[in-house]
Amino acid sequence: MSDEPRDDGFDDLLDAIADGEGFYVECANGHGSLPPRLSCPQCGSQELSEEPLPDSGEVATYTIVTVPTPQFDEDAPYVTAVVDFGPVSITGQVQGVDPEDVETGQVVGIDVGESVTRDERLIVFEPR
Repeated sequence: MSDEPRDDGFDDLLDAIADGEGFYVECANGHGSLPPRLSCPQCGSQELSEEPLPDSGEVATYTIVTVPTPQFDEDAPYVTAVVDFGPVSITGQVQGVDPEDVETGQVVGIDVGESVTRDERLIVFEPR
């Protein structure tokens, strides 16, 4: 794993996902967002509750990256996707499937993996 300093908000989310306890925060108006949050980004409400992240989501959009940044040079080609998990959308890397086989609407699960290039933790999706 990388020697980068810990980013408490993001790393706490990754820890929760890795433990099978992924969550999002929701305001009383039903707006969902990813932690950490002190208020709802849509309505400003400060009354937030932690809600369990659904076990699976649907690929809303994706792109196959063949010319990566140096941080992901050895990972290419790879797929970056935005996946809808109920009221929240999460961006991550699709793994466990050939990049050409990823499709919009595909059902995937969420987990934590590592980049090949730098051994940094990242959100990954795998087909269900």
